[in-house]
Amino acid sequence: MFITVTGEKKEVKDGITIGELLAQEKVQTPEYVTVSVNDEFVEGEGRDATVLKDGDSVEFLYFMGGGAAWL
Repeated sequence: MFITVTGEKKEVKDGITIGELLAQEKVQTPEYVTVSVNDEFVEGEGRDATVLKDGDSVEFLYFMGGGAAWL
């Protein structure tokens, strides 16, 4: 089946879960990555239970911490 991962169309196995996709894509520190499927956020504990479907669009969102402004 085909899904879109961060804007790139990819072929993946049928029945792949978000957790498996994170491993396949070699996402470093996946526990700190927010995942959305078709613009809906998937909570961390739901990743291994969420099976992707043909045509899904998956985004990995990496949040970065900031610092103080220099004056």
